[in-house]
Amino acid sequence: MALSSRLWRLLPLRRGATQSFRQLARTWGSRGHRGSEVIRNTRPFKRGLLFSALSLFGFETYQLISQAAVVHATAKVEEILEQADYLYESGETEKLYQLLTQYKESEDAELLWRLARASRDIAQLSRTSEEEKKVLVYEALEYAKRALEKNESSFAAHKWYAICVSDVGDYEGIKVKIANAYIIKEHFQKAIELNPKDATSIHLMGIWCYTFAEMPWYQRRIAKVLFANPPSSTYEEAVKYFHRAEQVDPNFYSKNLLLLGKTYLKLNNKKLAAFWLVKAKGYPAHTEEDKQIQTEAAQLLTGL
Repeated sequence: MALSSRLWRLLPLRRGATQSFRQLARTWGSRGHRGSEVIRNTRPFKRGLLFSALSLFGFETYQLISQAAVVHATAKVEEILEQADYLYESGETEKLYQLLTQYKESEDAELLWRLARASRDIAQLSRTSEEEKKVLVYEALEYAKRALEKNESSFAAHKWYAICVSDVGDYEGIKVKIANAYIIKEHFQKAIELNPKDATSIHLMGIWCYTFAEMPWYQRRIAKVLFANPPSSTYEEAVKYFHRAEQVDPNFYSKNLLLLGKTYLKLNNKKLAAFWLVKAKGYPAHTEEDKQIQTEAAQLLTGL
């Protein structure tokens, strides 16, 4: 309807312009031979005006079609994202990966970070071979990097880029892994800054702290040799982040419950450790990871 109305607004302009030229020709024609010259000379002008009107119509049509294409493309991306989020919440890891890999050339940051997450989730499956896992880990990093390039204001892009950088470190040696720790921390902190209500980013910052708090002595020695100020943290810092994540979104993730229990064990607080481990053991198992966490929590409780 919008396109039709624009067309009909243009048509009267062309008809009116033709009539004006005829009136002008008749006026000059009443003066003798000069009139025929005017009639002949007006033809190029009429054609020029007609072409100008058609050009304007063509440009407006192009604009409308372009806008419609953008709206359609946006609607399509939104539809894909809705499907992806539904599959993720349903634990359909392989279906989600199959859906999103169809759009791996996309320029949309929201789609790309979800693809990074899906690639990583496939890599984490127990049936994925070591060779496939390595390929998927690097693939996930590439998607996350592209997502960040497309939108540096996306907290999820920062979060998944940090996660994927961490995963790649497992294949590139202790020196690279320690060097990457600075990058990982920076992007987790940026994700939290952009979205303080994202419990997962806060949880991951807690894991970063926990990892460097329990770093083995030989790795600490290597870190001191390689870096003037090697990354470091404490269990106290870690437990603060895990609690903060629970405050933002209670019981959002079985691993956060487990790590609260494990961190309190490191701090020699068995009472609080048992409290959180019981919660982790009783957490509904929706994924393979949830089942593994239930098992680990049960083993730790037995040791208490």
